[in-house]
Amino acid sequence: MSAYHRRNRRSYGRRKVCRFCADSNLKIDYKDPKLLSHFITERGKIIPRRISGNCARHQRQITLAIKRARNIALLPYTTVLR
Repeated sequence: MSAYHRRNRRSYGRRKVCRFCADSNLKIDYKDPKLLSHFITERGKIIPRRISGNCARHQRQITLAIKRARNIALLPYTTVLR
């Protein structure tokens, strides 16, 4: 590795904890757009698990719930850019 790459290497902090594993009272439901909106960007993209901190199982459930909510128009597919 060059000196440039060694200096600019990112240091990773503490691993994020899945909020659904930590709190068993939280349920993933496609009819809850308020909860699901935390996992989509302002442009309508689904946030990946390395950013959101979800475990793989709950990220799959979140993705499925977002897609179902989009299908029945509870969440937007995208936003209109002006």
